[in-house]
Amino acid sequence: MNNKIIMNKSKKNTLNVKGDFPILRNNNLAYLDSGATSLKPRSVIQAVNSYNSKYSANVHRGIYKMSEKATLEYEKARELIADFINARFDEIVFVRNTTEAINLVAYVWGEATIRKQDNILASVMEHHSNFVPWQELAKRKKAQFRVIDIKNGELDLKDFAKKLNSNTKLVAITHVSNVLGTINPIKEIIRIAHKNGALVLVDGAQAAPHLKVDVKDLGCDFYAFSGHKMLGPTGIGVLWARKEILDGMQPFMFGGSMIEQVSLKNSTFNHSPEKFEAGTPDISGAIGFGEAVKYLSQIGMDKIVSYEEDLRNYAYLKLSKIKDLTIYGPKDINKKCGVFAFNIQGIHPHDLATILDEEGIAVRAGHHCAMPLHTSLHLIASVRASFYIYNDKDDVDKLVAALNKAIKVFK
Repeated sequence: MNNKIIMNKSKKNTLNVKGDFPILRNNNLAYLDSGATSLKPRSVIQAVNSYNSKYSANVHRGIYKMSEKATLEYEKARELIADFINARFDEIVFVRNTTEAINLVAYVWGEATIRKQDNILASVMEHHSNFVPWQELAKRKKAQFRVIDIKNGELDLKDFAKKLNSNTKLVAITHVSNVLGTINPIKEIIRIAHKNGALVLVDGAQAAPHLKVDVKDLGCDFYAFSGHKMLGPTGIGVLWARKEILDGMQPFMFGGSMIEQVSLKNSTFNHSPEKFEAGTPDISGAIGFGEAVKYLSQIGMDKIVSYEEDLRNYAYLKLSKIKDLTIYGPKDINKKCGVFAFNIQGIHPHDLATILDEEGIAVRAGHHCAMPLHTSLHLIASVRASFYIYNDKDDVDKLVAALNKAIKVFK
């Protein structure tokens, strides 16, 4: 990478948040697997515990105080998340995770929209959750599933333009690659897709925790992300879609809460987003998610972006000095987040991850739910270190020292 990197010389965690994360207290853990799931700050844990211990009632049903409190906090979380991405509160649909959000679009919007002559575009760098649902939808509808290539770790925009045509109904694209860390030029992709009459679904699972996301500014049609990757609980996520799209979509699941009227012969359904939230939701998860985005907002996403860019630059400089270590991703470090997929020649990724674990460093090894990408890179697997706000330069130094130790062990 030949671009100039400007470093902050201080090794101190300028966000000063490690103490907010109970798992990191009184141990020497370097947690570098936030790309899989993030740690939870005390405030999120307390918010979930408070619901479970003080007002653990169902929402939208009871007229007693505990139920009203639960409903208030649940809907407050929806508003917090809407503000976080600059959306309307009634465009926020609670789901289990990004995977469910994408599948919801595929099974509802996709089944109603895609025809035999149509095609769907996704990129080779997609997580399986934004690849397989469209691949399967195309099979069911006998449509075409086209895959956009990458070049030097970045989306090949020429290939995108070549494969996009008037029959393209949807472009499914990740905002940030969970393997390469590549930040895709989403606004440009959306502009081109819309010009050709296609809608755009953005997988924001790796972007929402690390970038300032404004769905109105992006201009996308669908945006999906998960709570557990941005300091929230597991089992809760969000599908955002433009209100007119949600209103035009039919419910996917049927049951309680999502109905308006039920008779012996017919049923009518609630407005969005309620019509997509059948049954009792993950109330504590939603409340915890709301607290997580509140925590991030209090720090400030601009400050988080700046801090993580500095940490990313430091990690790249240190990792790039390790002999026989190959980092995968864009040549321009400024086009990626703090996600580093790499291999060391002669050492299997699983063996390397095991040694790192023994040194108190948590990373992921494997194909990271991105087998098409690894195949395109001629790799079976890779090691991935992914950073977040509770990491600092000491964690980077610890990783580098452990990698050098692993090299001595194996070589």
